[in-house]
Amino acid sequence: MENNKEMNDTDFWNCHSVEYLEMAFESGHKEVLHHPDGYGKRTGDCGDTVEFYIRVRAGRLDQVSFTTHGCLNTTACCNTVVKLTRGKTIDQAWEITPDDVVNYLQTLPKDHEHCAQLAVGGLYLALSDFQAGAHKQGKTA
Repeated sequence: MENNKEMNDTDFWNCHSVEYLEMAFESGHKEVLHHPDGYGKRTGDCGDTVEFYIRVRAGRLDQVSFTTHGCLNTTACCNTVVKLTRGKTIDQAWEITPDDVVNYLQTLPKDHEHCAQLAVGGLYLALSDFQAGAHKQGKTA
């Protein structure tokens, strides 16, 4: 049985892209931003939950972080969203799609592409929250 486990571990490391592995195990973006400019929380049909926090400076996403209760694939997708959006304008961030996340990761399993939809959806909710707050305060993004 031990040999089978070792084989599965080896298969995991060998069947994923460097990009996927980096995003799956990156932990530097997992944090709660206190008093964010935008916040979004979304739970997928699979039960995974993501929360995105954004801070905007000079019309750009200066800080993007997340917390998640979910699988490694969801973590990889959330980290990819952070990578693709940090430093972008609000309009550019709205252009990020689940397909962009899947393409960046290269080896996200097909049966987990919903994790990319979940992560991008969490970002969109944070962007919406920011824009609603900016309009209330008479600011523009």
